[in-house]
Amino acid sequence: MNVRPEAEDRAPARLEVSALRVAFGGLTALDEVSFDVQPGEVVALIGPNGAGKTTVFNAVCGLVRRRGDVQIDGMPAPRRTAGLTARGVSRTLQGLGLFSGLTARENVLLPVAGRRDADARVAAQLAALDLEPLADRPATALSYPDRKRVALARALVTDPRLLLLDEPAGGLGADDIAALGDVISRVAATGCAVLLVEHHVDFVMGLADRIVVLDFGRVIARGTPDEVRTDPRVEEAYLGVKATA
Repeated sequence: MNVRPEAEDRAPARLEVSALRVAFGGLTALDEVSFDVQPGEVVALIGPNGAGKTTVFNAVCGLVRRRGDVQIDGMPAPRRTAGLTARGVSRTLQGLGLFSGLTARENVLLPVAGRRDADARVAAQLAALDLEPLADRPATALSYPDRKRVALARALVTDPRLLLLDEPAGGLGADDIAALGDVISRVAATGCAVLLVEHHVDFVMGLADRIVVLDFGRVIARGTPDEVRTDPRVEEAYLGVKATA
């Protein structure tokens, strides 16, 4: 087992969330949520529907008002999305967010348009995700798995240091999920920190270094996949099976 160094002996976490709180009116969506993601690490947020997983992403990205502390590389995270790319953060969306009137290549180009190396960056990501044959097709002409790959390529084209993936395996078949896992592992191997929200528990268990489990906006369990898999609180949250003492 790898022993994680004490906090004072290691560089700042790529992402550190401390006592995060988000409320919508009188409803508390997140309550004292804390976790971190280290460089080169894959951390998964899991939990039942409505547990607050996507709200965590939205809070980190400044899309909702938050209380608590969110730091990126030891510095306060921007409270506006416009500052995220400059801090090395990239995110995919549940709804993909592709522009239907643009080709696959043009969608991937958008985050780096105007840079001198934009064409080279786009070409590298299209090649890495086997999208070259589809590069000049409109997004609307692509299958759903292919559109998911385009959205991932667009997130990776900025060479992020922190990648937020919102349900990346959703709607994919077994072969596409396996290929996605390979891509995420390769990205993490470069030192990029990956935080993902995912309902596909088997996928998460085989990929993540650590897992954080949310239920009703609170962290109920955290640890390695083996530790989380055997935690009775997780079984209770997912299956309604009462944990026993």
